[in-house]
Amino acid sequence: MSALSLKPLAGFNPFPGPVVTVIMDGVGIGPETESNGVYMAYTPVLDELLQGELVTRLKAHGTAVGLPSDGDMGNSEVGHNALGAGRVFAQGAKLVGEALKSGAAFTSKAWQEVLGRTSTGGTLHLIGLISDGNVHSHVEHLYALLDQCVRNSIKRVRVHGLIDGRDVGPKSALDYFAPLELRLRELSVDGRDYRIASGGGRMITTMDRYGADWSVVERGWKAHVLGEGRPFSSACDAIQHYYDEDSAMTDQYMESFVVVEDAKPVGVMEDGDAVILFNFRGDRAIEISRAFDEADLDEFDRRRVPDLFYAGIMQYDGDAHIPAHYIVEPPVIDRTLGEYLCAAGIPSYAISETQKFGHVTYFWNGNKSGYLDEKLETYVEILSDKVTFDLRPWMKAAEITDKVVAAIESGRYKFIRLNLANGDMVGHTGVPVSVRIAVETVDLSLKRILSALEKVGGIALITADHGNADCMWTEKNGKRTAMVAHTRNPVPLIIKDYNRRNHFHLSPLEQPGLSYVAATICNLLGFEAPQGYDPSLLELS
Repeated sequence: MSALSLKPLAGFNPFPGPVVTVIMDGVGIGPETESNGVYMAYTPVLDELLQGELVTRLKAHGTAVGLPSDGDMGNSEVGHNALGAGRVFAQGAKLVGEALKSGAAFTSKAWQEVLGRTSTGGTLHLIGLISDGNVHSHVEHLYALLDQCVRNSIKRVRVHGLIDGRDVGPKSALDYFAPLELRLRELSVDGRDYRIASGGGRMITTMDRYGADWSVVERGWKAHVLGEGRPFSSACDAIQHYYDEDSAMTDQYMESFVVVEDAKPVGVMEDGDAVILFNFRGDRAIEISRAFDEADLDEFDRRRVPDLFYAGIMQYDGDAHIPAHYIVEPPVIDRTLGEYLCAAGIPSYAISETQKFGHVTYFWNGNKSGYLDEKLETYVEILSDKVTFDLRPWMKAAEITDKVVAAIESGRYKFIRLNLANGDMVGHTGVPVSVRIAVETVDLSLKRILSALEKVGGIALITADHGNADCMWTEKNGKRTAMVAHTRNPVPLIIKDYNRRNHFHLSPLEQPGLSYVAATICNLLGFEAPQGYDPSLLELS
């Protein structure tokens, strides 16, 4: 018997339709207040579903998804890892934090190569998001790297700081860049020269994902590598100038800049230098990594590619080996739900638009690229719009739903999973009317999917990977501040059974998390959960 075989669930009666898992990205359960975009939206379908029998709440943040503490908000990557893996693995922030604290990161071959480059006159360039959002990066990881640079007698360091405003406050950049500039000045003694060289808002500089808009990476390349961009005397000067110039602008969309001295950029990358990207999350790190690693990259004209050593703080795509060098070993996620279902011969279908396509494929499959079994799986990507999502809050939900309904009606697939990105991507804009439309769009999609499922006698499992749309703003002293980050609220878990051939009821579990979903899907498909998986949310009576 295969090590990945699934045992039949005793007493289970097969049914004709598929099991469809709907991930309502960014739709959490928050307080019933005016600031809750999910509560304020018109959602008759979701409202009725939440009154059903097979309904509960799941933890989608902190230790429940492998992050260091329950003070850490969840994110789409760790959420989809947990959904597809069936148990909790130590994730990016925790892995990197532990490796930096223990010193294991600095025994890696990559760090030794960095030391070799800098010992012969090369500059170390550190690129990453400067905040404590702990979704893509944490500023404390940068500080740990800088402290190690001092211990290893690295003389010249340049920081290329990306501005957050998405996982933290929308205009909080100076809260992070001012202390960083001070720390760098304090470290610039005994012959050391440490300073910020360039930066820019994360949504228009460097941090594109899934090939959505390579011009974002190109702007980062120009600022970080070539030293081209709007010149300022310091990063804080740049940030304050942009605030004064456009009071409506938020950090994530801030124009790129370069720091100059005597009219010359202070951090141009040259032959013999070393570069570390200290973001730990993979999706928005892959394209800039390719720009440094690939000799024949043709997505944009790099114009000049210096002979330097590039490493990620982690490897962001293990199958594609992106990047080739990395400081901290990635989590090894094995025995995913997808592997088990392929071993059991279950035909499956996965779909989302570009912004979340990698989440229902790469992250769901345990950070593995491509198909697990092309004969059994179909993956469909709907190209995302290249606009700010508050302007088109419906995004590609209709197109995704069209395809899902067709997949249900085809009878070809027993397991279908989809991600509706609206609640998260529009939630990140902080525009209340757009957030409500986004949630209402998801509700309309649910109506269509459930109607198709009812006709074929299928089952829907509806959940989310984390919250976002459930908090549109915070309020203090009568002043509202847009809340554009993920929340730490629980997410719904709803099961709607249209075949009624099996009588499931909820298991009496305390504080279940996203990782319980994989075992639940196994049960709905007629299998016992694999050994070692977190328990199913259901029991068959």
